[in-house]
Amino acid sequence: MILNYEHLKELEDEAIFVLREVAAQFERKVILFSGGKDSIVLVHLAKKAFWPAKMPFSLMHIDTGHNFEETLVFRDNLSKELGVELIVRLVQDSIDQGKVIEETGINASRNKAQSVTLLDAIDELRIDVAVGGGRRDEEKARAKERFFSHRNEFGQWDPKNQRPELWNIFNGHKNIGEHFRVFPISNWTELDVWQYIKYENVKLPELYYTHRRKIFRRNDVYLAWAPFMQLKPAEKVFEADVRCRTIGDITCTGVTLSKAKSLEEIVSEIAATRVTERGGRYDDKRSEAAMEDRKREGYF
Repeated sequence: MILNYEHLKELEDEAIFVLREVAAQFERKVILFSGGKDSIVLVHLAKKAFWPAKMPFSLMHIDTGHNFEETLVFRDNLSKELGVELIVRLVQDSIDQGKVIEETGINASRNKAQSVTLLDAIDELRIDVAVGGGRRDEEKARAKERFFSHRNEFGQWDPKNQRPELWNIFNGHKNIGEHFRVFPISNWTELDVWQYIKYENVKLPELYYTHRRKIFRRNDVYLAWAPFMQLKPAEKVFEADVRCRTIGDITCTGVTLSKAKSLEEIVSEIAATRVTERGGRYDDKRSEAAMEDRKREGYF
């Protein structure tokens, strides 16, 4: 596939402009880092935006305790390589403190519980802005986001009360206790991200490339298996060649049957697919408005 370098350069310039606006308007800044490809690209963009100076962001990871080990290793190595602060907050601590009641049963997940842990961290550290790798093409709730997404004193998002963004003028004014989420790659598509990764030779966890893994199938979604996950009587664990298109909590991260072991093969695969990126996210299948409900409560 022929890369559209001019298109990628325009997207890069836009994202860098937004990142520089964040640096100019806010004091306490973090990049929400999941170890997924979008947050990795975001860090790469931030590095370019402020080179040769060190980027003015800490990395913040909300650890569910059910993450892929490969993601955690990549996270630690990247923060050390860049020499930036890594802030980790644990969902398990929120559970132990009685702030979150852990789900039980076959479909139990800690994904929704991240919102409480994140909002507590933002309040504790008095964070003004949390920069995320959300994109409008991912899901209909995210399609409603502005670049600068205002959150009230409770960390909540109101999709019907967002500020206009005319001529790339971003209003970062906030009251005490409020904060912003900012999404510099809002206008990128999944294919744009992969083409940019190929063009810039961005390093990723091996999870994104085809590898052998134990999986099982649930409601038409292939899920990676982990020892703490409960299976239904009819569900069987088996090994297959798979890769991740999006990475999060193991309990809800769908995997894709694939033979793509290189960036060229991944780009070709994404260009040909008719299944959306989040079509394999099990947590989005809980209801039609699952993502929007979580975002209203403070989710990424």
